[in-house]
Amino acid sequence: MAPYFFGAGIAKPFIPAHSSAMLTGCGQVRMTVSVVMPVYNEKNYIDEIIRRTLAAPVEKELIIVDDFSTDGTRARLEEIARAHPAVRVLFHERNRGKGAALRTGFAAATGDVVIIQDADLEYDPAEYPKLIAPIAAGRADVVYGSRFAGGESHRVLYFWHSVGNKFLTLLSNMLTDLNLTDMETCYKAFRREVIQSLQLTEDRFGFEPEVTARIAALKCRVYEVGISYSGRTYEEGKKIGWKDGVRTLWCIFKHNLFA
Repeated sequence: MAPYFFGAGIAKPFIPAHSSAMLTGCGQVRMTVSVVMPVYNEKNYIDEIIRRTLAAPVEKELIIVDDFSTDGTRARLEEIARAHPAVRVLFHERNRGKGAALRTGFAAATGDVVIIQDADLEYDPAEYPKLIAPIAAGRADVVYGSRFAGGESHRVLYFWHSVGNKFLTLLSNMLTDLNLTDMETCYKAFRREVIQSLQLTEDRFGFEPEVTARIAALKCRVYEVGISYSGRTYEEGKKIGWKDGVRTLWCIFKHNLFA
């Protein structure tokens, strides 16, 4: 069933949807950003991540897609949407997965650039300018924010998670012929025309290898920038597990060899 909406607005100033990126008086490109935030059972973090996102130093619209939360997040988002016209909330009528939530958000985006933002405080919205800089400079179509590229702080957590991430990135690189350091990162920025042109099908965490395979097949100009990372533990609400890793492994082969 189609998602339904609460709220409709943008963080001013905002360039109308039909406009392209504009030049400022200093000749710099000014781009608007659509932040797409998939949410599932994040009542402990939702207020803070929205606050941080709205405070990010870019012109933006915030599109939140609630994937049928059951912990009170849904009701809180309804309140936030009524109180904050800059926040647009879309609700799934059943739990469909992160990939499905992202597709819903991408379809609603109107900015020049689309950024994915998780709702768990692991990634810092203050780094949006760094993410969109290669696109604004006309050098990139897609930018990945890498947790492993160096240059920024990161919380030290699970060794085997990092090994798994690097292995999946290596395997993806072997099949896409890209040289990414972090295929699994949440922070991905796309020119809106690129992400809205992709025929994406994965409903859960298979989104990451699928979108990577699609942009590689399109010969998009891909950049990476180093980002900070404040990972959380399973006790703090981390959701991805070993079954998602197995699915990701299958998706790497599926979308690079059989698509």
